[in-house]
Amino acid sequence: MTEPENPTFVRGNDHLDRLLSDPQLAAEVAQAHEAAEEMDRAYAMNLAMIRKAGQMTQVEVARKLGVGQGVVSRLENRNDMLLSTLYDYLMATGADSASIVVTVHGSRIELDLGQLRHTHPEQRSA
Repeated sequence: MTEPENPTFVRGNDHLDRLLSDPQLAAEVAQAHEAAEEMDRAYAMNLAMIRKAGQMTQVEVARKLGVGQGVVSRLENRNDMLLSTLYDYLMATGADSASIVVTVHGSRIELDLGQLRHTHPEQRSA
C-alpha cells in the first residue's frame, strides 16, 4: 500500500523523527553511534598494532603487497574489507598464520584465513 491508499501510512523518516524527539531515546541512539565509532577506531588501531608488532612501517608492508603506502593507510583505517585482503595484509606484516575465531551457541569455531584464501576461485587457477 502506498501513502494515498492507506490513511494511517507514516513515512519511515517521519516515524524516526518522532521517535528521536524523545530525549532519552535520542541519547541512547547517540550512545550507540559513539560505541560503533569507537569499535571502528579500535579495529583500525588493531591492524596498525599488528603491523607494529611485526616491526614494520606502512611503506614496508606496502612494498610486500605491491601497493603504495597510502593504500596501507586506507586499509588500516577501513571498517570493512574482504577476508582475502585481510589475509594478504596480515601475511605482509609478518604473521605466521591468520584465523578468525567465533563462538556460536557455546561452540568455538576457527576459520583458517589461509585455507580460505587458497580456495578462492582466482587462486585455484594459479
